[in-house]
Amino acid sequence: MIKPLFDNVLVKKEHKNETTSSGIVLSTKESESKYAIVVAVGDGVLADGKKVNMPVHVGDKVYFKSYSSDKIEENGEEYEIVSLSSISAIIEED
Repeated sequence: MIKPLFDNVLVKKEHKNETTSSGIVLSTKESESKYAIVVAVGDGVLADGKKVNMPVHVGDKVYFKSYSSDKIEENGEEYEIVSLSSISAIIEED
């Protein structure tokens, strides 16, 4: 298992389809998706020893800035490691 350090978060991208008002499904490439599920969370301690509040938890659906991630593969699954500051939102579904 991959365990992120410091204020980093391990995410797995989610394939998100958008539907037009007429019902046409617009598929986006998974590599372009900025939506992901949180798989693991660092302990929130920065390299200088300061503690950071980690507002995301395993299982949260998040929106993040994909240009600032590192891709990693384990057991045939692709994940990305992003810093907490790269996560723009937690997506709460009703």
